[in-house]
Amino acid sequence: MNTNRDLASARNLDVGNCPLGGWPVPRSMYVHVPFCRHRCGYCNFSVLAGRDELQDRFLDAVEIELDGIQQRLSQDSIPLDTLYLGGGTPTQLTSSRLRRLLAILNQRTSLSTNAEFTCEANPEDVDSETLEILRAAGVNRLSLGVQSFNDTKLKTLQRSHSGEQAIAAIELASQWINNISIDLIFAAPGETLTQWQQDLRTAIELPVQHVSTYSLTYEKGTEFWSRRRRGALQVVSEDTDIAMYESSRRMLSEAGYQHYEISSFAKPGARSRHNSVYWNGHGWYAIGPSAACFVGGDRNVNHRSPTTYIKRMLQHGDAVAERERIPLDQHAREIAAFGIRQIDGIDLFQINERVGYDFAATIATRIEPYLQNGVLVRRQDPARRRDHIELTEHGLLFADAVEYAILE
Repeated sequence: MNTNRDLASARNLDVGNCPLGGWPVPRSMYVHVPFCRHRCGYCNFSVLAGRDELQDRFLDAVEIELDGIQQRLSQDSIPLDTLYLGGGTPTQLTSSRLRRLLAILNQRTSLSTNAEFTCEANPEDVDSETLEILRAAGVNRLSLGVQSFNDTKLKTLQRSHSGEQAIAAIELASQWINNISIDLIFAAPGETLTQWQQDLRTAIELPVQHVSTYSLTYEKGTEFWSRRRRGALQVVSEDTDIAMYESSRRMLSEAGYQHYEISSFAKPGARSRHNSVYWNGHGWYAIGPSAACFVGGDRNVNHRSPTTYIKRMLQHGDAVAERERIPLDQHAREIAAFGIRQIDGIDLFQINERVGYDFAATIATRIEPYLQNGVLVRRQDPARRRDHIELTEHGLLFADAVEYAILE
């Protein structure tokens, strides 16, 4: 890498305090809890289904990994603005073990005033005891893996809850935690546009502040991927998939949700602050199997296997499977590529300032075709030090292509 760029990085990567070689000090943490009741046919995440006997050993491993971060920082606690418990299903932990996890985090992290503390849960795990535990620990945002309110679709997706359970879980949770987010999947096998629109209508009528909508993907290695190859699944057509996405944008917008990222819709003030850290490349810690952190310009990824993660942490205090030093140019490309997925787009001038060189010039030829064909729009104002690009309405359907072009 160019030495001048290294120096520029040390001077200009100024988001937060920067003692880590010029890179921003993370103020966010993701904790991956791998336990689930079962693995759904479309799931390609690092999960442990039916292995709850490993929960105590997993918590021992988490404790060791957090202690390691504290030692490297030479601090009594890890200061955070956002904390996210994901999975898997954190609420698959028994009540006593959930309390233990939250106590471990409380002892080793310190949340800032008005911090965002999110926990994922499945509707069938939501009850008053669990909600009381979460709220008492400071959880102020609950993300529910609803996926659908349609019982037939839920059965197809191999989910364990019913539509009625999902509705009841949302209504109960909102009495304890006032920021409820739900995930919904569209383009499930055999699903119609009318059925998807009914899912949206149901969500809109509930006390939900944030909705994430995802088109079903068939990841290699999953049961659904194998069944699709055999022709055993009725895959939704591309036209119907697009119509479903456009229905999401229209119906949620009309209901007062702001579309702020390709798959994300939020009521005013309810955008995911934690996810924005990823999209804008501000750095984060990550705990647990398959968890990928970005700290001080290094991306480290823990071993994907939960059992191997536990074994390595308990035996060696380290479960990192991949270590990568991120070159400055790659960092800039990732900021632009992931940032462009936000509806507000990105400002290339600001990225230039962050990395200390004319990054915009390095991707000019990459983005020019998308400017010409109406996928992207660019607004430059040198006097105001602005060079803004964003996806057009049409371009939202081609976000992956733009992202790939920038990263390539």
